[in-house]
Amino acid sequence: MAKKTKKQNFKSEDFLFEKRNYQIMTIGIVIILIGFILMAGGGSDDPQVFNEKIYNFRRIRLAPTVVLIGLAVEIYAIMANPKKIKK
Repeated sequence: MAKKTKKQNFKSEDFLFEKRNYQIMTIGIVIILIGFILMAGGGSDDPQVFNEKIYNFRRIRLAPTVVLIGLAVEIYAIMANPKKIKK
């Protein structure tokens, strides 16, 4: 008997999600990364000096909101039914 390789047994039905779901997940991950990049910085080189920039609008309001939007996109990507998207 001939041995079957993994490529011969591979079907598109083996994936948990469709291509569209993975595309939406990638967009969500990029949005989350942008949020974390917005949170970065604001520190001080000297630990004895306090820097007020750590409490600015971008780090306190904008960045966490962007991360939460990215998480919402991820939840949508998981819950989206690809058959309904195609119709």
